[in-house]
Amino acid sequence: MSESSERKIRCLVAKVGLDGHDRGAHVIARAFRDAGFEVIYSGLHQAPEDIVQAAVQEDVDVVGISILSGAHNTLVPKVIEGLEEYGAFDDTLVLVGGIIPDEDRDELEDAGVDAIFGPGTPMEETIQFIREHAPER
Repeated sequence: MSESSERKIRCLVAKVGLDGHDRGAHVIARAFRDAGFEVIYSGLHQAPEDIVQAAVQEDVDVVGISILSGAHNTLVPKVIEGLEEYGAFDDTLVLVGGIIPDEDRDELEDAGVDAIFGPGTPMEETIQFIREHAPER
């Protein structure tokens, strides 16, 4: 078996900003781990710069940002800009989960978000998306 086939998909599940609700992030992190992904959870109240640093230092394939605070149009682009500054954006899948109004989705996708998963999304749908779109390394 080659080294690349043994490498697990590495996911950072991140809570950005002052959002203090992380039950969903814990559920996602557990589901990703059960799916065979290597998961790092950021903990609550992380600044965009903290998430970028964790993503770069942990060399993750996926950054999953969980946000319920309504600050997604401010905080998510800052994470993307930080990944770009470190040259990590092109080989990182950026996902957003949480409460994202329909009218804000295009702006986030234009900023570089690969997919948005709202409440009620089947877990298997998110996992399958990652398996199909995580960058090859």
